[in-house]
Amino acid sequence: MLQALAIKYRPKNFDELIGQDTVSISLKFALDNDRLAHAYLFSGLRGSGKTSSARIFSRALICEQGPSSKPCGLCQHCEGALSGRHMDIIEMDAASNRGLDDIQDLIEQTKYAPSTARFKIFIIDEVHMLTPQAANALLKTLEEPPSYVKFILATTDPLKLPATVLSRTQHFRFKQIPQGEIIKHLSYVLNKEGVLFDENSLKMIARSGGGSLRDTLTLLDQAIIFCENDIKEDKIASMLGFLDPAMLKDFYLCVLSRNKDKMLDFLKGLEDYEAAVVIDELLFYLKDSFFARDKQFSFLMYERFFRILARAKTMLSLCDDDSFVLSLMAFMMMEAAHFKEIDEEISFKLKSQNTQIKEQVSPAITQNTQLSPKNPYESLLEKIYDRDFVLGECFERSTSFIEFKDNILYISSSAAGNDRLTLNKGFKLILDLFKNLFGSSANIQVQKKNLVLSDESKLHDIKNDLRSKFDEFKKEAKPYDKELEAKQALDMLSGEPQKL
Repeated sequence: MLQALAIKYRPKNFDELIGQDTVSISLKFALDNDRLAHAYLFSGLRGSGKTSSARIFSRALICEQGPSSKPCGLCQHCEGALSGRHMDIIEMDAASNRGLDDIQDLIEQTKYAPSTARFKIFIIDEVHMLTPQAANALLKTLEEPPSYVKFILATTDPLKLPATVLSRTQHFRFKQIPQGEIIKHLSYVLNKEGVLFDENSLKMIARSGGGSLRDTLTLLDQAIIFCENDIKEDKIASMLGFLDPAMLKDFYLCVLSRNKDKMLDFLKGLEDYEAAVVIDELLFYLKDSFFARDKQFSFLMYERFFRILARAKTMLSLCDDDSFVLSLMAFMMMEAAHFKEIDEEISFKLKSQNTQIKEQVSPAITQNTQLSPKNPYESLLEKIYDRDFVLGECFERSTSFIEFKDNILYISSSAAGNDRLTLNKGFKLILDLFKNLFGSSANIQVQKKNLVLSDESKLHDIKNDLRSKFDEFKKEAKPYDKELEAKQALDMLSGEPQKL
């Protein structure tokens, strides 16, 4: 019997469940260790395996060899569950049976024991579609059902459920299935079906499925028919309305070469595609190039292109003319591609500055000219002022030039107090600026400025000044000395000390 791939390859046990390892491990442990709850809630994206997991879990609960994480698949309960006709497994679609009457009928069924199995299991799909009255009517039974009743609720939107329902269930969240897992499963299915394919075409199909395995298998069914059992990349691109990968590559080559005439012709060809699809494809191409470490794009270019593409996608909702948006996007990308790396630009400017300064101080250039080379100390001082004016003032006030020899600048420093702290804090910057001027081998040697009196006349003046001050001090002290001498004389004559 011919079946759709999504039905034919529906998982029949937890080991076949794709991309939901966390859920599988938890449910298997609960079954094998008798840690069963009375109500479960499975939530997640459509096609992520919620209903399939509910059916596998139901079969594991009623298997004659169970409850077990590996139902035998041979007993009458397993066969009935696999064929979808077991009397004690009741599936209900809450999207079409959402009213109070429907829930009251379900509650009535919970009063009766299972017909043949050990449990009576109720699977309620899209449970968030229940009316508030129906959800409230279910609460009491959901909290304290009979021991033989198990509830398995499934939903794509758990936020729409009342908190009272969420608090009465064990909540398992089904994540979006990774593309790698989906591609691996598609390869398995196509090999089983005997269909030829290439890897890139499966990537396009998996990307279109949006993480839903059921949607992806539905697209695979369509691809097999469209490609006549030989799935190729160009045919899948045509089927899904995508750009051919060769076109994407040509677009970016045109952007990098800044060929405006060719770009205009290219944009005319893009009018046959949806603008949103074109932008998405350009983004996916950039993403693949980034992880493939394509050297034709720099990191700064990736950032610029992603920002332009994101802005273009926003503009689509504001402008009715999609072709104009694509044209504006393309020419913005061409302008964004025309830049130099920051490190390259800085390096170029520093080399230019070094060349100019070396020309200024080079004896080979200045020996035949009357102009004297610029003092390296002054050149450094200018750079410090340009970078930090306060530091420049402090450097000029506290230091002086001694000589520039063997690419080493010798300076003396008289810095003290706050000036010394300022220079110590900014010395690394000063040294970096000096190295930028004269190369990485350049250095600065600082000598402490001491009081040196080489001028004999200055020394003589200081001595005279000190001598005059000493004489003045003696004059001021004479009256006291005479009185003291008279007192000492009276003491000697009388033999007794006299009081003053």
